[in-house]
Amino acid sequence: MRIVIAGGHGQIALRLERLLAARGDEAVGIVRKAGQDADLRAAGAKAVLCDLESASVDEVAGHLEGADAAVFAAGAGPGSGADRKNTVDRDAAVLFADAAERAGVRRYVVVSSMGADPAHQGDDIFDAYLRAKGEADDYVRGRAALDWTILRPGMLTDDAGTGLVRLEASTGRGPIPRDDVAAVLAELVDSSATAGLTLELISGSTPVSVAVKSVAGN
Repeated sequence: MRIVIAGGHGQIALRLERLLAARGDEAVGIVRKAGQDADLRAAGAKAVLCDLESASVDEVAGHLEGADAAVFAAGAGPGSGADRKNTVDRDAAVLFADAAERAGVRRYVVVSSMGADPAHQGDDIFDAYLRAKGEADDYVRGRAALDWTILRPGMLTDDAGTGLVRLEASTGRGPIPRDDVAAVLAELVDSSATAGLTLELISGSTPVSVAVKSVAGN
């Protein structure tokens, strides 16, 4: 499979790229800075330079041509203001979805956030982030040409992954290692059986592959 990942230099994306490369898939990461390509090569992935805040739909669609799946894992990151929550966490996700549709890539997986909601109230930066993610999720849900799955992890940690998770429509809050988020994403891109689902993810007691199979088709 050829899998194109927006936000290819992110912490979850790099982990996902290693997993995909290890199993023989072609991982392509879209990055914003030229100096990030070495880290992707070390992960076994190919880097494509493209700024999703300024690129056109046609430009991004060109990078998605021939892909079997697209994963949106980009984010403005800590320290960014409310404006970039909108331009990256919302607008870039919309752009990537439009580009996937134009390129004929049906499988589309979004790394969202637990609590994402376009109607979320509050004036803090994190409130703006949850609104932006919620608005992006709603947009993706409306794309009939995409076999989308929205993944909403709980509190991300850098602990070593356990391979044991809880993956459901509603899990309640809890932590989840980035390793395990990447492992779930690797399973999700491999099958469209979870298309049309918005799933929450925290650490649990179910092996990743079993958890994904359990929610498939629900």
